[in-house]
Amino acid sequence: MIETDLELDDGRVLHVYDTGPGSRLTVFWQHGTPNIGVPPGPLLPDSARLGIRWVSYDRPGYGGSTPRPGRDIASAADDVRAVADALGIGRFAVMGHSGGGPHALACGALLPERVLAVVAVASLAPFGAEGLDWFAGMTPSGEAGLRAAAAGRAAKEAYEADAGYDPGMFTPADHAALAGEWSWFGDVVGPAVEGGPGGLIDDDLAYVAPWGCDPARVAAPVLLLHGGADRIVPSAHGRWLADRCPGAELRLQPADGHLSVLRAGPEALRWLVGRAV
Repeated sequence: MIETDLELDDGRVLHVYDTGPGSRLTVFWQHGTPNIGVPPGPLLPDSARLGIRWVSYDRPGYGGSTPRPGRDIASAADDVRAVADALGIGRFAVMGHSGGGPHALACGALLPERVLAVVAVASLAPFGAEGLDWFAGMTPSGEAGLRAAAAGRAAKEAYEADAGYDPGMFTPADHAALAGEWSWFGDVVGPAVEGGPGGLIDDDLAYVAPWGCDPARVAAPVLLLHGGADRIVPSAHGRWLADRCPGAELRLQPADGHLSVLRAGPEALRWLVGRAV
């Protein structure tokens, strides 16, 4: 893994990860909350067989990336464009998990000339989406955290000062995934919270604010993966997105939760290569 710090025109720094050139398809990874941006380790063996190059970065406020006050979901497109330009990458696919899903969709909506295809796994839909009961089916702790964000930064900061880990947010299938190959999450969550909750707070504030883009504008092929038992982002979010994104395909995994759905990751990578190469 090649790690570099990219200085942007506005003076910010993005900490960038790159598995290296020479592959048939570049995929930008958009990480969840709270994670750093290391590409998904359990998918790297399949990626190597398929000829996939992963490029990613710590979202502003996480890891080695400078905070970007007031960032919205759409701002991810600016950062992805800057990284792609710096690395000489013309066209690419995008894949995001959980909170990374909206950021991946934003890239598809705002970079149509660059994005070949999008995979969004367990993705949130826009806050206040018409026809969607946005909080329905979330665990009480997850709902409380997002409602605090909806009340503003001060309320969210106060909430995070006392918030703790809630194992009930994960299904038995999720816990099994965490005990197996997706124990990888421990490698990206720990570093993300070491510096405090700033990145998480900025993420949650962005999720409950206008995205700054419309997922219906994604012209590239879209694959939506969602666990039917997801307690963090209920599957109704995936259904809503599937109804709004032109040409989107929804693959609902009825027995999976928020993390175990990533067991379908290799299948999603094959889908990407088939659509984007």
